[in-house]
Amino acid sequence: MDWTNKNILVTGGTGSFGKKFVEIMLKEYNPARLIIYSRDELKQHEMRMAGFNHPNLRYFIGDVRDLPRLKRAFNGVDIVVHAAALKQVPACEYNPMEAIKTNILGSSNVVDAALDAGVKKVLALSTDKAVNPVNLYGATKLAAEKLMVQSNSYAGGMMTRFSCVRYGNVVGSRGSVVPLFIQQRESGVVTLTDERMTRFWISLDQGVRFVIRCIEEMHGGEVFVPKIPSMKMVDLAKAIAPQAEIRMIGIRPGEKLHEVLISEDEARTTVELEDMYVVQPAAALWFGHYWSDIGDPLPDGYHYASDNNSKWLTMAEIQEMVAPIEADLEKK
Repeated sequence: MDWTNKNILVTGGTGSFGKKFVEIMLKEYNPARLIIYSRDELKQHEMRMAGFNHPNLRYFIGDVRDLPRLKRAFNGVDIVVHAAALKQVPACEYNPMEAIKTNILGSSNVVDAALDAGVKKVLALSTDKAVNPVNLYGATKLAAEKLMVQSNSYAGGMMTRFSCVRYGNVVGSRGSVVPLFIQQRESGVVTLTDERMTRFWISLDQGVRFVIRCIEEMHGGEVFVPKIPSMKMVDLAKAIAPQAEIRMIGIRPGEKLHEVLISEDEARTTVELEDMYVVQPAAALWFGHYWSDIGDPLPDGYHYASDNNSKWLTMAEIQEMVAPIEADLEKK
């Protein structure tokens, strides 16, 4: 796929993912135009001051809740990466309608604007918390996933296609536990909710490159899931603060012991490739089922969870992933 003639828009483009996506896109792919769409003028200003001022870069102030503004921003756009979301679990629990307005209704607006503007590809970012959700954030992301997949039926004879990427916790992203553990290390006590807890982990760079690959390969209707390693949260705490006491404080509302990326029910329509899974649409859409010809079906009863993973990060690998984040925090 030739990116040099493509106009790309990223919703939530000032977030952790958006900044890394822009960095890699400008450095390695040189698209014709790259639009940052976000609602915070300060973060856009800070991005410019941090060196994100390439001549092919554009900044649009707007909210995904604002359909007319989205339609204006999508004019002439070929590819949309939908990364805008309210994602802090406690904030979503306390402000449920705000989470619904941004994560569900905002995604619906992205679909409508993309269809009206003739955008060719829309890839939405999802999360492991959308599988068997136990908190509102996960429930809104599940609804957003369903919206994206089923909206392919609205495309009809048009070229617009919608797909999703679903992956686990991003090391060092805004709101990540890593900076918290680094901060707590100074006090000599690191707090953990449960010593049995496991999580999927992926770096920002890996997440962005997976998204770029999925945009290139998507047909519409798929949910792409990378094969990524798991980590015991107690190992993360030990890697960051080996001398500190680890204090258990009890699992929080809306929190799971282990995360799931593919449920047992989804596995029936999922195929396995060498380095990823593709959840094909269960409904009889016109497209999205191409993957059965090149992937392997999953066995009955299979589910992909952070505690039954075949890949686990070692202590050395955890320290290697955390080192750049510590270095960045020290600069600040």
